[in-house]
Amino acid sequence: MEQAGKAAWQWADRMGLQLSPAGERRMVRTRPELWISLIFPAAEQEQLDRMCQWLFWAFLVDDEFDDGPGGRDPYRCRRAIGQLIDVHDGAVPRSPVERALTDLLVRTCVGRDMGWNRQFRADNAAWLWTYVAETAQRAADQLPDLMTYAGHRRDSVAMQPFLNLHETVAGIRLTEAERCLPGYGKMRQAVTDHSGLLNDICSLEKEMALGYSHNAVLLIQQERGCGLQEAMDEAGTLLEGVAQRLRHGERELAEQMNAAHMAGPARTALDTCIRDYRSMVRGDFDYHLAAERYTRPDLADSGGQQTMSALFTGTVP
Repeated sequence: MEQAGKAAWQWADRMGLQLSPAGERRMVRTRPELWISLIFPAAEQEQLDRMCQWLFWAFLVDDEFDDGPGGRDPYRCRRAIGQLIDVHDGAVPRSPVERALTDLLVRTCVGRDMGWNRQFRADNAAWLWTYVAETAQRAADQLPDLMTYAGHRRDSVAMQPFLNLHETVAGIRLTEAERCLPGYGKMRQAVTDHSGLLNDICSLEKEMALGYSHNAVLLIQQERGCGLQEAMDEAGTLLEGVAQRLRHGERELAEQMNAAHMAGPARTALDTCIRDYRSMVRGDFDYHLAAERYTRPDLADSGGQQTMSALFTGTVP
């Protein structure tokens, strides 16, 4: 874990990702090396380093468009996110963040099959576009209803791209036929929903201090007309229900594989997902109780930079 953290900062330096003092403090408190080590505890060092760099990059994006100035300007947000997706599709990078994305894609996607690459691209794009959606709603002084938000959060938490990256770490290959199994889909949704709801609960104080309202607890409070503690209690009950959905998905997938007499690499790959997805949920839970990003809301940086970071707007030499 220590080596992965060092490698992430060294990689960021090579990519020209020079963080501001406030950005450095946020990243140190975020501890991407801790989350990635809890999620992928059996990864080889090289794999762990690369996954940590993916998470470092994702947190940079999140801090810019969630809490930062990029999420306050719909035009600039739409343009910056569109450029990141263009880079995902092969466009020449023009900023340090785009350059870092290109580096990660080359090191991750080369050698993967077309189905995996389609899924990874689709999940990354779905996550990135959520920043544009939230920025537009924020500018219009709007919030989604709770049901709409649940679907939005499934993309915005960015767990789905890491479920794809899990396959590269675990050394498995899921075909589109395996991905379409209902049990697998239920497991995947439960993992992402659990991460999104847990993050909302643990981020509540920080997000309230920053005036960020796309949070399930706040939406429950608004929709139910209840107090904050009652909304927190309901969110906790919902989280328990999501954990039950993961267990149901595990059982259903096992039954579906047995009914289809599935064997060989396909069975091995799905059994690995059954084993690892529950471990990923537990690792995500433990991380949120340990990282100062969530345990020390009093350290959240409010105000400060008012324009988008040069990491997203600068020109790569």
